[in-house]
Amino acid sequence: MEVKTSLLDNMIGVGDMVLLEPLSEDSFLENLKKRFEHNEIYTYIGSVVISMNPYRSLPIYTPEKVEEYRNRNFYELSPHIYALADEAYRSLRDQDKDQCILITGESGAGKTEASKLVMSYVAAVCGKGQEVNKVKEQLLQSNPVLEAFGNAKTVRNDNSSRFGKYMDIEFDFKGDPLGGVISNYLLEKSRVVKQPRGERNFHIFYQLLSGASDETLKKLKLDRDFSKYNYLSLDSASVSGVDDAANFRTVRNAMQIVGFMEDEVQSVLQLVAAVLKLGNIEFKPESRSNGLDESRVKDKNDLKEMCELLGIEQSVLERAFSYRTVEAKSEKVSTTLNVAQAYYARDALAKNLYSRLFSWLVTRINESIKAQAKTRHKVMGVLDIYGFEIFEDNSFEQFIINYCNEKLQQIFIELTLREEQEEYIREGIEWTNIEYFNNAVICDLIENNKNGILAMLDEECLRPGTVTDETFLDKLNMICAQHQHFESRLSKNSKFLTDHSLPHNCFRIQHYAGKVLYRAEGFVDKNNDLLYRDLSQAMYKANHGLIKQLFPEGSPAKINLKRPPTAGYQFKASVGTLMRNLQTKNPNYIRCIKPNDKKSSHIFTESLVCHQVRYLGLMENVRVRRAGYAFRQAYEPCLERYKMLCKKTWPHWKGPARKGVEVLMSDLKVPAEEYAYGRSKIFIRNPKTLFFLEERRRQCLQDLATLIQKIYRGWKCRRQFLLMKKSQVVVAAWYRRYAQQKKYLKIKHATTVMQSFARGWQARKLLRQLKHQKRCEEAATTIAAYWHGTQARTELRRLKQEVRNKRAVTVIWAFWQGTKARRELRRLKEEARRKHAVAVIWAYWQGLKVRREYRKFFRANAGKKIYNFTVQRIIQKYFLNLKKNLPSMSPVDKSWPSRPYSFLDGVHAELRRIFHLWRCKKYRSQFTEEKKAVYEEKLEASTLFKDKKALYPSSVSQSFKGDYLEINKNPKYQKLHSAVDEKVLLADTVSKINRANGKGSPRIFLLTKKSVVLADQKSGQVKASVPLLDLASVSVSTQNDGFFALKLKEGSSSAVKGDFLLSSERLIEIITKLYRLSATNADRVPLNVDISDEFLVQFKNDKVCVKFIQGSPRNGSGASCKRKNNRLLEVSVPSTA
Repeated sequence: MEVKTSLLDNMIGVGDMVLLEPLSEDSFLENLKKRFEHNEIYTYIGSVVISMNPYRSLPIYTPEKVEEYRNRNFYELSPHIYALADEAYRSLRDQDKDQCILITGESGAGKTEASKLVMSYVAAVCGKGQEVNKVKEQLLQSNPVLEAFGNAKTVRNDNSSRFGKYMDIEFDFKGDPLGGVISNYLLEKSRVVKQPRGERNFHIFYQLLSGASDETLKKLKLDRDFSKYNYLSLDSASVSGVDDAANFRTVRNAMQIVGFMEDEVQSVLQLVAAVLKLGNIEFKPESRSNGLDESRVKDKNDLKEMCELLGIEQSVLERAFSYRTVEAKSEKVSTTLNVAQAYYARDALAKNLYSRLFSWLVTRINESIKAQAKTRHKVMGVLDIYGFEIFEDNSFEQFIINYCNEKLQQIFIELTLREEQEEYIREGIEWTNIEYFNNAVICDLIENNKNGILAMLDEECLRPGTVTDETFLDKLNMICAQHQHFESRLSKNSKFLTDHSLPHNCFRIQHYAGKVLYRAEGFVDKNNDLLYRDLSQAMYKANHGLIKQLFPEGSPAKINLKRPPTAGYQFKASVGTLMRNLQTKNPNYIRCIKPNDKKSSHIFTESLVCHQVRYLGLMENVRVRRAGYAFRQAYEPCLERYKMLCKKTWPHWKGPARKGVEVLMSDLKVPAEEYAYGRSKIFIRNPKTLFFLEERRRQCLQDLATLIQKIYRGWKCRRQFLLMKKSQVVVAAWYRRYAQQKKYLKIKHATTVMQSFARGWQARKLLRQLKHQKRCEEAATTIAAYWHGTQARTELRRLKQEVRNKRAVTVIWAFWQGTKARRELRRLKEEARRKHAVAVIWAYWQGLKVRREYRKFFRANAGKKIYNFTVQRIIQKYFLNLKKNLPSMSPVDKSWPSRPYSFLDGVHAELRRIFHLWRCKKYRSQFTEEKKAVYEEKLEASTLFKDKKALYPSSVSQSFKGDYLEINKNPKYQKLHSAVDEKVLLADTVSKINRANGKGSPRIFLLTKKSVVLADQKSGQVKASVPLLDLASVSVSTQNDGFFALKLKEGSSSAVKGDFLLSSERLIEIITKLYRLSATNADRVPLNVDISDEFLVQFKNDKVCVKFIQGSPRNGSGASCKRKNNRLLEVSVPSTA
């Protein structure tokens, strides 16, 4: 049986702050500190999770931990973020309730890591499968991209999120993820142009300069040296423990997984490089004749490189930095910009460029990760947003961030109370109103449409005349002076006149988390967020496709004289949309706290934690939870946990669980006002009552443990005794058997020894007798042998003497015959030498006579005649040999006889050439006209595809038949043949690739002199007819596949439904015939054949990238096509051995 633990078991401190007794701020902090020191970083407040940043890795996020918390009740195990994630996921999957997880806390508290843990847990526990895993991977890999462009190093956090993020993860009815939608809020774009001391710009700038290849940096006109860029702070350019180069590779890989195409990645990097170049543009003053100052660019090199990156004319952007055009109705007024205004325009352009790029990235990621199915989805939202901020110098950014947190606190209190009230009503417990601080009055102070601070700020920004931060503050003092949560030095309330902690240019708001002092300086400019129209129009004129999307207001066709909405108005609308979205979902809360400012793993700064506890409203949250009943538990687990405290319920209760709990509570004499019975749960009012039950249970468990130990030890001793007794009997039996066996073997051995001695004596006696008899027989035999030997030796000596006498006579005769033969041989040799000498002397004499006679006729030209004669004979012999060894008549036979002499090299090569030409002529004379046409097509195919397309070598041996379907003869295609007026040059079956899922459907492909026809294979009905004049180009890959794309001219009648992506085994023949038809037509340019492993295909209004990769096919051994996302079709081609 599985052993289950509880939140209350082995508890360090108190795992749920609702049970904290006594409840005070000091005891709250002490409990957090105690748990933090024991690496317990998670604590509950009811269903809210408090997360302390440990600043180090803990072994509590392993796959084993995921399985431990999977499908477990919330309070069943010790506090963990996995428990909240599992509760939210199971509610979404099983109860069909949309969920949202709200993660708040200040910078460095671990919000981003908490959101990653939630998403990784959900990814681990939901379903498996290729499509599901792909969706999960895309959702998880969107984080590195957004972190690179939206996170930065601050004094509080090395990876601080400088934007708010809300992600809706969509699930199907089984609980498997289908996709997601990301919303971003208030990117801190001011960081692009200026960073506080000790902080960095956004990560992507440093990652690009550190991790990009030298070739990429050269294309982007960048240098690795951070000091060359004014927008990058140098005092903290490198961060300890952070590898920017490795992170850049991670970001590039994540963008590929999410679905960014290579040209989109390059466009994004070009814009990032342009921002860096923009920061290096500096201005100098130049006086005009009218006495006004205007600005001029100092060094135009950075401006030139930026314009080259973005495709902007340098003069257009330079003028936009020097002049500003103001339009009013039909009038245009152009004014010059001084140096300060030029720098303002430059920084405004940089901030807008980066901010709009970030928004485009979010939109592009949403296109890739959005759910494809159009059915109703279950939704889990994860909100990772900045916490309440109180700095020494608080400005417009902190004001709207704290406004957002006020709204979140308001919805938190409302939803928490609503959840409590619904549970009380569901359980039949009487609901009593709970007193709590309602911060609606603070929200109204900020967002009221008439007298709210944001409304007055917008009114100041839009009104004519001189508008400054001082006029805005004066207006606040005039309208909000009597508000109880607003304070100002110039307020009408006289008690602030002597408050020297409140400067004249500041105002203070009493937030739910405490008082915050805001400096009014910069409120108007930051709310305006103004970008001069000249800069927008200059950006729109760029030849960079992405720039045109980012600055649509720069289009001359969309001139709008109305001012754009202010930053405050936009953020207020976004927060309103977010609040309405959250109210439709079941909320789950994670409150993140950082224990210290030093990023140390063992320091707990009480003042810092206390500050965060206050502005997160955690004490208020505990009081709301404890206002009614502090603890509740279902009857079954309650009875299972405490049944040993009552004899009537121990060890087994056979009745209903509620009845058992009632018997238990009455037996323990717990006061009736301390608890109440619901329909399925028991409610305990005071934590003391729960601790009383736990203490009684602990004592009872100790007694039960002692009893169990006693019984177990007795049972163990009895079992040991019986085992020893049984063992003693077995040992005795074995010993007796051993003793008898040993005695028997001893007797047996003695008997054997006596028998062996007796048998040995008898054997020795018999042996002596046999030996004596044998010696007598051997003596007689020896004597006889000696006698026979003497006789034999005597006879042998006689025979040997006789043989020696005969041999002596033979030897003497042989010596005599040899002497005679040698004498005769010497005589014959002497005679032969004499005859040879006579013959030699006669030959010499004849030669001398001939030479004397020939000298009369031999003169100086005799050598030339002999040479010509010799050469003539050699050539004659060469030709005769060449005639015998001529090669075959095949034109492909490259053999040729070797030449006998080197002086024949030229003749030999020329004869070989003449013979080959004559042989080719004879071979060509055998061709028919049809065969000539086929060879011309083969030659054209070689020109187009040889060494370019891997499929080409296999097509060389295949003949080009053209009509493979015999469409003229086949009665099945009679209707189709009658529908085509012209002669069919090629008829074959191809596969038309479906643009939605990448699957192919069979089509009949007909090619005539004027058009391409696609027809249904079964019915023969014409599906599409494309004139050859409408074909722009054909695209194929370099690999061993049959995919090709027919690209149509834009604006043609055939291009309404987009291009055609087809697949055929006879790709080489089809494209060759298309190319020859276009080349022979004098009215048009020859068809362009594009051979590349990645090309774009126009499908209706969308351009889809078709990418060919090496891999294993799904079915069979052919290439397979699959739709990866909205903009990518991937063709997997088998690798060739």
